[in-house]
Amino acid sequence: MQIAVVGASGRTGRELVRVLAAAGHEVVAVVRDPSRLTGAPGEVRVAEATDVAALAAAFEGVDAVASCLGPVPGESPHVLRDGITAVVAAMEQAGVRRLVAISASGWLVDGDDPLSRYVAKPILKRALAVANADLEAMEQVIRASHVDWTIMRPPRLQDRPGTGRYQARRDGNVRWAWTIARPDLALAMRDALTDRTAVGQAISVAA
Repeated sequence: MQIAVVGASGRTGRELVRVLAAAGHEVVAVVRDPSRLTGAPGEVRVAEATDVAALAAAFEGVDAVASCLGPVPGESPHVLRDGITAVVAAMEQAGVRRLVAISASGWLVDGDDPLSRYVAKPILKRALAVANADLEAMEQVIRASHVDWTIMRPPRLQDRPGTGRYQARRDGNVRWAWTIARPDLALAMRDALTDRTAVGQAISVAA
């Protein structure tokens, strides 16, 4: 498959580019600053995350899109909602159907263990109210779209070597698991991109 990775210069995006290339996929890294992604495998195409025309041009000829967009300190509190709105519009213009996008599990309690549900997350809910609202809005945009989507919901991401494995759950969050290494999230995204049963699913993944 030829797969466009939006946000390819970010910490998770870099891992996904590496994992996809290692699996034999043809990678198109979509970034706004190509100088931040030197030496990466595959092709680099330049587009701002909210520029529909530029994104549509970057998606030309690809089979799927993986969104690794994440919040950036100092940018709009609606960066995820606005970014995915542009990504979906650009996919429709370019005729691309398959989308796998990163969200998060922290703003939801479905399936959580009691410690997370009743202690940790009520505290975090207040501290992360703006970020959580953006995540929810992003997911609403994805669900309302006409693309074949999968939403990935990891817990806290860690910058450490991967284990080469992950847990996944489709009916709620993974219990008693609060972190995942970015390389392992990349593996889960790689697997979801080619899994037709993952279409229309929100998948929680954790270590």
